[in-house]
Amino acid sequence: MARPKYLPDNFTLSLIATVMVASFLPVRGAAATPFNWLTNFAVGLLFFLHGAKLSREAIIAGATHWRLHLVVLASTFIVFPVFGVVLKPVLSPLVTPALYAGVLFLCTLPSTVQSSIAFTSIARGNVPAAVCSASASSLIGIFVTPALVSLIVTNQSARGGSAWHTVWNIVLQLLVPFIAGQLLRPVIGRWIGRNIGMLKFVDQGSILLVVYGAFSEAVNEGLWHHIPLSALGGLFVVNAVLLALALGTTIFASRKLGFSRTDQITIIFCGSKKSLAAGVPMAKVIFASNAIGAIVLPLMLFHQIQLMVCAALAQRWGARDMGRERDAQAGDESRAGSSERSQAVARR
Repeated sequence: MARPKYLPDNFTLSLIATVMVASFLPVRGAAATPFNWLTNFAVGLLFFLHGAKLSREAIIAGATHWRLHLVVLASTFIVFPVFGVVLKPVLSPLVTPALYAGVLFLCTLPSTVQSSIAFTSIARGNVPAAVCSASASSLIGIFVTPALVSLIVTNQSARGGSAWHTVWNIVLQLLVPFIAGQLLRPVIGRWIGRNIGMLKFVDQGSILLVVYGAFSEAVNEGLWHHIPLSALGGLFVVNAVLLALALGTTIFASRKLGFSRTDQITIIFCGSKKSLAAGVPMAKVIFASNAIGAIVLPLMLFHQIQLMVCAALAQRWGARDMGRERDAQAGDESRAGSSERSQAVARR
């Protein structure tokens, strides 16, 4: 039986369980160093496999929609950060300073890839353009996200060093494995396609490893003593407001700019979402280890909210378009039948 669309998915439940385990059984001491090595390897493998999976043909097919991509990138890397900064006086009192630093970090992240494409497909949008736009967002985010963090996340939790130093670390840990995967795609691409379940396992497994390590370090530093329960409720409100504004902005802009309905759907789903898969590894590189727990907590909550809301929208829009197509087909059949009857009468 299918899971109701408003309930958390299995991965979200795994994230919650991981946070709970880290809260009661955090990794510490001598075990922390090899665990960190394992996490770095898993993240590198994740981006290597994503590089090997990404179809160049799909990117070329969608690359011609440059206006669409500009709108998505503007929403992802300009509108979101502006919302985070402008609304800070209103929203930051609802949470702790550390959590709002995580909210600002969330605003700088690229769009998702898998779920943006999936929801665009369900809603009967422009899937090739979604593949191209979401993939481009992820690659551009490797360079843009750390630069934006250095500009708007005025928090002591960031690692020392310049933004370019952070970019270089991200390039080494994320982009180099991705490029290696792309270069080896002709060799292992078909094998990856036949074993797509393995990619999902590595994808989710690497995120769970990073989350466990991040929350272990944060718990060792007293995370839950610094975050009151009221701040968690406030965080839900902050995330809901950001998602509502992003959805409203992309809906309004895509209509006003004259995009087709299929392109509007692509802009809405690619321009309003943030990537947990990219955000967690980036947080590991950008922020000090004892601060990552509070930094990724807003992203984890936003991830679930966006999945539930976008799933409901995608199913509603997809069903509506299918209904219109059925009505149009029935009308065509009715007109064809009427024409045949008229011709038969004329022949008599």
